[in-house]
Amino acid sequence: MSSRYDDQAKYDRPRRRTRPRTKDRPSYDDAPVGRVVTIDRGRYTVLVGDGADERVVTTMKSRSLGRQAVVVGDEVRVVGDVSGTNDTLARIAEVQPRRTVLRRTADDDDPVERVIVANADQLVVVTSLADPPPRVGLIDRCLVAAFDAGIDPVVFLTKADLADPAEMVSLLQPLDVVVVVTRHDEPAGSALDDVRDQLRDRTSVLVGHSGVGKSTLVNALVPDAERTTSHVNAITGRGRHTSTSALALRLPGGGWIVDTPGIRSFGLAHVQPDNLIRAFGDLQDASMDCPRGCTHAESEPECALDLAVTAGRVEQARVDSFRRLLQSRDAPDY
Repeated sequence: MSSRYDDQAKYDRPRRRTRPRTKDRPSYDDAPVGRVVTIDRGRYTVLVGDGADERVVTTMKSRSLGRQAVVVGDEVRVVGDVSGTNDTLARIAEVQPRRTVLRRTADDDDPVERVIVANADQLVVVTSLADPPPRVGLIDRCLVAAFDAGIDPVVFLTKADLADPAEMVSLLQPLDVVVVVTRHDEPAGSALDDVRDQLRDRTSVLVGHSGVGKSTLVNALVPDAERTTSHVNAITGRGRHTSTSALALRLPGGGWIVDTPGIRSFGLAHVQPDNLIRAFGDLQDASMDCPRGCTHAESEPECALDLAVTAGRVEQARVDSFRRLLQSRDAPDY
């Protein structure tokens, strides 16, 4: 009878004390590092290697990453089959520390932040001067997100052949934002050379409404990109989403651009006024005399920014522009 019980004991689950836990984790220091260039339905396209050794590797997230997000622009360590041959699948084992993170929320009351791209050092807001007309609220909100993330903002004004850019240039001038003007009817003209100069050797993320000319611009800069373009609806004045996912592309002259899907909202629930003013050194210095809790808004009775204007230490136009950015957090103009 004892033998029968002995046979059953062979199939009992081992006691936990027979499998000691360990805090040791595998090291991936020797795994190659790649750049995530696009994401599609749980598959991450990663460029691994340099020069002639560069491979396009299809990957998935390792279970060990859990809910940690992997986004376009991330630098990751990849394990498994990194040959890049057809029908192979590698794994993203680690995400390297991010230098910058550009994020937004879906709406201003949405507590969930969405990372748009990682490791960009320049945010390019693309807006058309007509067809569709510029939406200042979205431009301001993109600038706020860039300043908050520590990313240099640039504004590309497209379709200057359809409307005069002078008003928009004047509106942005007090913010010390670089503005580049292009024409829709001259995609290969000198204006495009100015665009290339601004993008060269930088990692730039392009954002803007649908139909403003982002994909047209990308196709002119990277001829083999083949990004789909669309026309603007004559009734709604809005474009159709032609880019359905973010895509990082290497520029022929050096640098990267990340083309993103057209956006219709840019929530800023994650941005605080004190974070924003850090991007304006002169205004931050002046704000040191503000009373505790000052929001730097025009309605603040003792805001030191107004005193600094009176004393001639800062320009009124610059304070007005900064306050316009502040106001855009609460009153979007899409």
